[in-house]
Amino acid sequence: MGLEDGSGRGTSVEDIKLALNGHVKEGHKFNPVSPLSRADPGYSPSPSADDKVHVLVWVCSANIIYINASVLKKALDMREAARHMGIPQLAIVTEVDEACGQTDRDLKNVYKSKHIKKKMADFSSALGIPLNCILPVKNYCKETFLEDDVDSLILNALRLMIDMGDDFINNM
Repeated sequence: MGLEDGSGRGTSVEDIKLALNGHVKEGHKFNPVSPLSRADPGYSPSPSADDKVHVLVWVCSANIIYINASVLKKALDMREAARHMGIPQLAIVTEVDEACGQTDRDLKNVYKSKHIKKKMADFSSALGIPLNCILPVKNYCKETFLEDDVDSLILNALRLMIDMGDDFINNM
């Protein structure tokens, strides 16, 4: 369950805010029609620093044509809540090979592709995440062996996540 169109569908913004602050116990199943409350067994009244979110990562397919207005509103509300908490944010744009023939033929062209640059710019504009915090990634789906070009993009994204998380923890 993630961000879904319409009220009563997907995880609620209030539940995400509680999760960002560490108030959601591990294994809790979110209910789109009944947000988590202090009385629920899945609520953690006094979370430790380890329970709190250190980096918020947005994941979006490069194949998405547009983001629905109600989904975008939820995302912007969550992003604003994370910003107020000082939680760093980045975005991963996946399936860059499927979205662009140039990157499908040679993944090394991912940063040269005008189509991928536009997708990343559109995502940046919609969510307000700076372009230097939006990273392209190719998903492993039909490969039978590891590929250095795919790994490089994935590891670059993981490195940025870890660095942002470390910075957040060091500034707590």
